[in-house]
Amino acid sequence: MSADDTLNGGGCALCGATENLAMVAVTPRDDEVLICPTCADQIAGAEPDPQHWRCLQSSMWSTDPAVQVLAWRMLTRLRAEGWAADALDMLYLEPEVQEWAEAGMAGPDVVHRDSNGAVLAQGDTVVLIKDLPVKGAGFTAKRGTAVRGISLVADNAGHIEGRVEGQRIVILTEFVKKK
Repeated sequence: MSADDTLNGGGCALCGATENLAMVAVTPRDDEVLICPTCADQIAGAEPDPQHWRCLQSSMWSTDPAVQVLAWRMLTRLRAEGWAADALDMLYLEPEVQEWAEAGMAGPDVVHRDSNGAVLAQGDTVVLIKDLPVKGAGFTAKRGTAVRGISLVADNAGHIEGRVEGQRIVILTEFVKKK
């Protein structure tokens, strides 16, 4: 948990909600941020609710670069809203944080699907459908293992990332099903 999580009482780093929080990796660097399901769903591609995202006018000033990246990405998606465009104009990111924010923006044509064709979203839980040897880690990820809080690989619809046995690994979408 970061210092910013402590400052907002351990609530969602973006909106402050306190229910059903989960750590979500901010790709491509994979720093983790504690967020609520509403923020996670809309970050992952669900239609954003502009009223919900007014919280970014305060959370964009977080000292946590991962929170800044998420705020920039959502403000960029919402820039048609006058308040979001104004906030985006005010938001300054260090050059390396700006590069991170831009690098993680998945194009609209990149859709991640599981082995059954179900659309996967950032933060979903998936289950492995076959044993997968993990190269370089010396273990096999067993069939039936639940992988929580997945990250989508922005430029490759066939890859997701998740933690198995404490290791962050890349998993082919053809070997998972959405839970």
